[in-house]
Amino acid sequence: MPKTPNDSGRTVVKFLEYCVIVVFYKLASILPLRVRSRMLGWIGSVVVRIVPGFRKRILGGLAHTFPDIPEAEAKALCSEIGRNTGRSFSELLFNEDYAKQTGYLHARGDGLDALRSAKAEGRGAIVVSAHYGQWEAIRHFMKAEGMETGAIYRKNNNPWYETLFRKNIEFGGGPIVQKGKVGNLQMVKHLRRGGFFALLVDQKYQSGYKLDFLGRDAMTTTSPAELALRYDLPIVPCFGTRREDGLHVDLDFEAPIEPSDVLTMTQQINDRISAKIRAHPEQWYWLHKRWADLHFHDALHGDGSSKDS
Repeated sequence: MPKTPNDSGRTVVKFLEYCVIVVFYKLASILPLRVRSRMLGWIGSVVVRIVPGFRKRILGGLAHTFPDIPEAEAKALCSEIGRNTGRSFSELLFNEDYAKQTGYLHARGDGLDALRSAKAEGRGAIVVSAHYGQWEAIRHFMKAEGMETGAIYRKNNNPWYETLFRKNIEFGGGPIVQKGKVGNLQMVKHLRRGGFFALLVDQKYQSGYKLDFLGRDAMTTTSPAELALRYDLPIVPCFGTRREDGLHVDLDFEAPIEPSDVLTMTQQINDRISAKIRAHPEQWYWLHKRWADLHFHDALHGDGSSKDS
């Protein structure tokens, strides 16, 4: 199908966007990781304060889940949320460099033993996390420990940046599969062959179930619980919390989710994520529309009171 003038215009805009990213990428690559991370963190904190859409979404999410939070505290959190987002963007954009910094990663928790046992037994495993702290640090640590862990990603809508974007994700471990039916089949095959996969499950999922997240109903994917029950896989929640210096990260591999039924297990995952966010709200990515589109639930599931496991 031939391109329309609007298509051509969008293509030019995306190419120019890519050119800006490449120029920035080349210039920033000159800086040491520590300096680059701090610089991108500062830029992130400024951007969320001056871009009305970003500021409104973050403050709206904080008001929705922490209704008693003082205005001054919410504004201060907004700045710190931007700082953490900027640091994470910096480290993801330069993921090859970050992969060499495992000395900054400090792992602990019962879940780590559960994953090592699964690896020794040749069983697959699911690591669930969120866009919290430094989430890519989890896969970097796992890879360094001989437990390479794959991930699902959403294809970038800029075809030029997509190559750079995917290449950087691959430095954290493989396989990397694209979100969708084909990617899901690839993930299942990998898990059934004894592979590990990390899933970020804190975003709105329109085909999911309405479950509690930070005290509010939110459309939530049940895929991790479904996979775990179907293929007898452990689910280990893990969260990478930044220390005050912004570089050192504490990786908390929590006790595995107890097998029961899909909705109970999924709610437990939400509860684990919510507990981390309540403890460190500045480290979660509040820009997602997490509590939107609740009307899809009744259309898809009726009252949603039960789900076969």
